[in-house]
Amino acid sequence: MSKIIATFFGVGLAPFAPGTFGSLAALPAWWALNYLGGWPLVALGIVLSYAAGVWATAQQTAGSDNHDPSEIVIDEVAGQWLALLPISLGLGVSGLVGIALAFGLFRFFDITKLGPVGWADRMNTPTGVMLDDIIAGALSATVLILIGFLWS
Repeated sequence: MSKIIATFFGVGLAPFAPGTFGSLAALPAWWALNYLGGWPLVALGIVLSYAAGVWATAQQTAGSDNHDPSEIVIDEVAGQWLALLPISLGLGVSGLVGIALAFGLFRFFDITKLGPVGWADRMNTPTGVMLDDIIAGALSATVLILIGFLWS
């Protein structure tokens, strides 16, 4: 079960760019959550994926020197959903442009590890694996809201 969660149903086993594939796989899953329950279900999904991700990451990395193997992508899913939360809330830029911006911003912050994202990544713990993407998602959501404010 921990491998299914950690790899987001095997998406993390992609032969290249598993983090990007994890973020891409988060998009239709977010759409389904948003369609079925709006922002409250998306928010619940973020909380549950974070908690399950910490557990699954701990299970998958137990006894290993690699604290963040590339196949673990549940962290990208949780962070990407957080980056998309402003769209669920009706804030920021909506529609496909908003989704594309949320995706691009999240990947930017996740890859560059700027500021607090890098701090969390350097924790070298299951919490750090999940937290760096949550912070990247929060930064992305903030920028998306600012762009939406300036756009209008």
